[in-house]
Amino acid sequence: MIFETERLILRPWKETDAEELYKYAKDGRVGHPAGWPVHTSVENSREIIKTVLSEPETYAVVLKETGLPVGSIGLMFHTALAVEDNECELGYWLGVPYWGNGLIPEASRELIRYAFEDLRVKRVWCGYSDGNEKSKRVQEKLGFEYHRRDENVWFSQVGEFRTSYANLLTKERWELIS
Repeated sequence: MIFETERLILRPWKETDAEELYKYAKDGRVGHPAGWPVHTSVENSREIIKTVLSEPETYAVVLKETGLPVGSIGLMFHTALAVEDNECELGYWLGVPYWGNGLIPEASRELIRYAFEDLRVKRVWCGYSDGNEKSKRVQEKLGFEYHRRDENVWFSQVGEFRTSYANLLTKERWELIS
C-alpha cells in the first residue's frame, strides 16, 4: 500500500533507504524516547529495514518535495496495548530537523483513517513514556484519550524501566472529531 497526504507519501521501506534512515536514526533524540537504540551504521539501518521496518503496515514517511524518507509510521497488531483482533497500535518517529512541522499528525491521520475505514478496527492505541512530550502532544492533537499509566515498564532495547502512558482512540470518537 502507498498513501498520499498533502505533503507526504507513506510507502514501504526499501533497502536503498538505509543512508537516509541512518541520517536520522543515529540521533539519540529520536530512538531513545521511542524505546529503541541509536543506529550505529548504514549497514545497521539496512538490517533494521530488512527486519523491523519490513513488518506489515509499516511505512516510510517520505517528503513529496524531496522524495526522501524522514521518519517512519506503522500500525501494529497483537501488541502489549492492542491485544484484541479488532484493534491496533499506532507507532511513529520523525527525524529531528522535521520536528514541529505537523508531519507526524498529518501521516497519522491518514493511517488512522485507513485503520478504521479499510482495516475495520474498532480501537487504535498509542503510547508514550515519561519525558516524551512531543509524542504526547501528537496523540492529543489526534484525539486520543488517556487510558492508563503503567509504572516500571521494562524497555529491553534501551535497558531501562520507564513510566508509560496508554492512550486510546475509538472508532466512535474518531467519527465525531473527523
